[in-house]
Amino acid sequence: MKVSDTNLNGVLIVEPAVFGDDRGFFTESWNKDKFNGLIGYDVNFVQDNHSKSQKGILRGLHFQAKHAQSKLVRVVSGSVYDVVVDLRENSATFGKWFGIVLSAENKKQLWIPKGFAHGFVSLEEDTEFLYKCDEFYFPEFEYSLKWDDKSINIDWSIISEFESIILSAKDKDGLSFNDVKLLGLDF
Repeated sequence: MKVSDTNLNGVLIVEPAVFGDDRGFFTESWNKDKFNGLIGYDVNFVQDNHSKSQKGILRGLHFQAKHAQSKLVRVVSGSVYDVVVDLRENSATFGKWFGIVLSAENKKQLWIPKGFAHGFVSLEEDTEFLYKCDEFYFPEFEYSLKWDDKSINIDWSIISEFESIILSAKDKDGLSFNDVKLLGLDF
């Protein structure tokens, strides 16, 4: 397993070893001891989520104000452009973002610790996205940060050729970054 830092403190790119031949491939996508050793602390995942999206579906940028979740995310079919935004007010990278293409082909995973908004846009039809969470989902504490907030200025140029982006009602009405700052988050 190879781990690489990103421009956001604590957010890591995880690349599991992949063994392949003419029959296909094998990879160990999760190993508690190895993973905890790589990130330097113990993570206890309590929930796995699996979503399927068509090309142009944008989900996020989501976070829980209470019961914040750390996530290990990956794609098992298709590809996404995955984005995280640092919401930790005491962080040197507060308000900064990171984006990466995760795909079934590249098998990269992204470790997102507590304190980040997270979302992705599906780049292909029938994209399947898996994520392990260290806290349960609490819809009453979930918020959506506006995906195209100008003060964050995420580079979404990867989707410029799409005819349209499809958002849920919740994501269409996402909070501005200034409104998120008013929540007084404590991660």
